[in-house]
Amino acid sequence: MKEKAKKEVIIIGGGPIGIACALEYKKRNWDYLIIEKGALTNSLFNYPKNMTFFSTSEKLEIDEIPFISNNPKPNRDEALEYYRRVTTSNQLNINLYETVVSIEKLAKHFKISTNKSSYTSNYVIICTGFYDIPKLLNVPGESLPKVTHYYKEAHNYSMQDIVVVGASNSAVDAALEIWRKGGRVTMVVRGKTIGERVKYWVRPDIINRIEEGSIKAYYNSEITEIKEEEVVIKTPNGTINIPNDYVVALTGYLPNFELLIDSGIKLSDDEKHIPQYNKETMETNVEGLYLAGVICGGKETHKWFIENSRIHAKLIAENLETKIKE
Repeated sequence: MKEKAKKEVIIIGGGPIGIACALEYKKRNWDYLIIEKGALTNSLFNYPKNMTFFSTSEKLEIDEIPFISNNPKPNRDEALEYYRRVTTSNQLNINLYETVVSIEKLAKHFKISTNKSSYTSNYVIICTGFYDIPKLLNVPGESLPKVTHYYKEAHNYSMQDIVVVGASNSAVDAALEIWRKGGRVTMVVRGKTIGERVKYWVRPDIINRIEEGSIKAYYNSEITEIKEEEVVIKTPNGTINIPNDYVVALTGYLPNFELLIDSGIKLSDDEKHIPQYNKETMETNVEGLYLAGVICGGKETHKWFIENSRIHAKLIAENLETKIKE
């Protein structure tokens, strides 16, 4: 594997926050590189096709570049177009479909190894999000082909018996869309109700569909086994078996904690696994290694999103500017 030239800054993750970081560093004429393991804005690309953002378009803008949407709240395709145009118009330096395997702190720089090459860099910024590792149900049958932890569109679920697991935005959107495309939907919800953080214009819709009987919901319940033609659900009234063709388990996702730990970043000792970093500079306990975006929240993936983590790029740039001058 050939080692490429040294960079001043390497940004791991080509999502909106990674792009925001690159824009800041290009303005300062720093030698930077984004390394992204999938497509540009890979997490957004893997969102459901008809997904609508909670935020309005101006709150998704980066570097004060206008985001013009045809809707009060932009959809997935508009966001992909926006971030793609920002990247290409500014000729940002980015390697796609390259996975970072390790980040090693050496005496005065970092060594970054990928599945394609290796690099050295004075500083590293991790902004990898959290959409790549699903929270598993850990039940028998979860590995069956009928089970998915991602949802793209509803057409293939039409006229089928579908179990949607979860009560967050993604689960609710999937349940409603599949039902409207002719799927027979049953929701399995661990809590006592639909999630309070579900988009305010969607939550009444799903509650009304459940109350009228169009969508069946089992609250305070969980799947205990998935079989070829049915699922087993533990409910407050006992265990039941229901016919099933597909299981769409949208129970959330996790950051790549293994990469953080292997890089030397300390995580909180509680169940939240929040990485250690300085909130004013975004620098971790490893000198020269920074975090930006959703990755900062550990398992609390609802705390950080594009709207409130755009500022991370500028905070890091201001701190790095001082270090580079020194």
